[in-house]
Amino acid sequence: MALLVAATFLAYQPAWNGKPIWDDAAYMITTPLPTAWAELRRIWFSHDVPSQYFPLTFTTFYVERELWGLNPLGYHLVNILLHAANALLVWQVLRRLRVPGAWLAAAVFALHPAQVESVAWIAERKNVLMGFFFLLTLLAWTKFMDESCRRRWRFYALALIFYLLALLAKTTACTLPAALLLILWLEKMPIGRRRLAQVAPFAAMSLGMGLLTVWWERYHQGTQGEFFDIGPVERVLIASRAVWFYAGKLLWPVNLTFSYPRWAISASDPRAYGWVLATAAAGWVVWRARRRLGRSVEVAAIFFAATLAPVLGFIMLFTFLYSFVADHYQYLACIGPIALAAAGIDTLFHRLGERRLVWEKAFCAILLVTLFVAAWRQSRMYTDMETLWRATIARNPDSWMAQNDLGAVLYEKGQVDEAMVLFRRALAIRPDYAEAQNNLGSALVKKGQVQEGIRRFRRAVALRPDFAEAYRNLGNTLLTAGQADEAILECRKAAFLQPEFPQVHYTLASALVAKGETAQAIVEYQKALALQPDDALVHYNLGIALRQNGQWDQAILEFQKAAALRPGFAEAENNLGNSLLQQRRMEEAVAHLRKALAVHPGYAPALYNLGNALLQQGRMDEAVLEFQKLLAVQPDSLEGRRSLANIAWRLATAPNPAQRNGAKAVELARQTDRLAGGSNPMMAAILAAACAEAGQFDQAVVAARRALQLAGRQDNNRAMIAAIEAQLISYEAGSPFRDPAGAK
Repeated sequence: MALLVAATFLAYQPAWNGKPIWDDAAYMITTPLPTAWAELRRIWFSHDVPSQYFPLTFTTFYVERELWGLNPLGYHLVNILLHAANALLVWQVLRRLRVPGAWLAAAVFALHPAQVESVAWIAERKNVLMGFFFLLTLLAWTKFMDESCRRRWRFYALALIFYLLALLAKTTACTLPAALLLILWLEKMPIGRRRLAQVAPFAAMSLGMGLLTVWWERYHQGTQGEFFDIGPVERVLIASRAVWFYAGKLLWPVNLTFSYPRWAISASDPRAYGWVLATAAAGWVVWRARRRLGRSVEVAAIFFAATLAPVLGFIMLFTFLYSFVADHYQYLACIGPIALAAAGIDTLFHRLGERRLVWEKAFCAILLVTLFVAAWRQSRMYTDMETLWRATIARNPDSWMAQNDLGAVLYEKGQVDEAMVLFRRALAIRPDYAEAQNNLGSALVKKGQVQEGIRRFRRAVALRPDFAEAYRNLGNTLLTAGQADEAILECRKAAFLQPEFPQVHYTLASALVAKGETAQAIVEYQKALALQPDDALVHYNLGIALRQNGQWDQAILEFQKAAALRPGFAEAENNLGNSLLQQRRMEEAVAHLRKALAVHPGYAPALYNLGNALLQQGRMDEAVLEFQKLLAVQPDSLEGRRSLANIAWRLATAPNPAQRNGAKAVELARQTDRLAGGSNPMMAAILAAACAEAGQFDQAVVAARRALQLAGRQDNNRAMIAAIEAQLISYEAGSPFRDPAGAK
């Protein structure tokens, strides 16, 4: 047993640290709720979960998330452990049923590469967990059937409990009542009213969960529309072909892939009926063989077909959108053929007499090593998303899902051109694929083709009117294109369709801010934070909206939260400092502005705000230094120039002699005049005043006359011209100008 468990873990070594694929993240990461009870209540008593009703499976993910967060190693090891346990349970169940070669069947079950999808794919926890309780139910049932067993009814009660847990892990366990009857038949026990009554509770649970799943698939998963509108004859044709597909993959497990081609089945195609005839012929052979081989062949065949029944196409599943078959569908069903083959191998070698042990060991070793290597190689497909989708495309080039999803992976990695090629390939295969239209739209916007991106988003929502993400992308793109009204309309559609998605409310709020509807934007930001309270960016933007709405105290609180949630958030520190400055909380303002500059030394808004704060504190020299830093990184900063010019004006014209410094005024005035290219009349006038204060009256007159020319040429501002003319008279008379109003 230990050797089998060790071999199982080693066979899956490439997947130990495999990153989440496809829907793994949706299973591992649900939107956190405030309390554990609230989250568990959602799992067990709502449909706010991915896929079908699998509450026990989602509960295990919740517990693991609490134990080791989102480290995929833990999730993979639990899956492998469950699979190894299932192999041991197969061994024990077959031993209880006296099936020859039980150990070999268990080993083949553990190492067969067709099982890799169920084990290496984190989301398929539902499969291995269901299998665990399914097999425990069978083991308890075999104990119950033993009339010599003491307290056998306890095993019956255990079987019921295990079966309920299996159904809560995955509903495909609904086939178990058939397995119970098959065990009775294999053991040649009469199936009378008493036995049927014992099976009845299992059948009732099976029927109840089955009906719930059918409803869930149709009305929650959305298995409706053209792709699922398949008549009864076509369903039989699909089922007959699928049975042979699974048998073939068990016998010759090559070209296993994550997504197989979706068959085009037509009742008018005579070739499609070949699978039905082959199935009927196989059934007849099995029935005839029972006379010579006993009931084992029949039981194995019926168990295989019955356990596959829920996924053969008689009932439409959402995953049939991509393919009618998948390796993980036969996780438990394969036990029938595997057990039959193992029994046949064991029986055959028994006939070899004394040579049996050598030949049997050699054959089994070769078989199991071959399966081990094949499983190990298959596990490598599941190391990450890119590897999985590239392998899928190599084996199924027409998989529009794989083309699109590989494109999405490359887009996230910044390989936008390669991603666009894949999105277009997906659409060439399936033009009405809304997800690919949406993804191509995002890529086009990224490449600057905004209008074409908008057209793709509109196509996506036309194909799927409930596509909230496409509405949000459309709204966001319209917003960047300056079409705020349309952006708000599209974002409201997204918020209606997906009210629990915080990003939808955030985008809607941004559109409302652009339209000037600040109060409504605040409401949407608050909705986003109710769903995702630790999002620093939303706190930051809510702070800006609150400040625009005149709610300074609340804005300061939001900026503080943003800065606390994301240390080094320079924009939040700057806006917090500026808001504190407006509230005259000078020391706090300076402290936060310095924090912003410690993170981003050349951050122009923080340099300007810090200069202003220092200036208001009377720390003029420090303020001048910050404004000069601002102009060093942003020479065309109008605010920086004006701030230095105002200081120069104060140093040149203040009535109080203690506040004047002619030399410093000239230095600053020359700097701002130079940065303005000598073309700003106000800068020239300030330079004239500074030169006059420094006693350089000739230069003051030259600068004042240039200011007059610029004012008359550019602004034709009579008030400015009159003021400069009055100042020029003072300079020509050898007298500096004094501004009774102080600094401008």
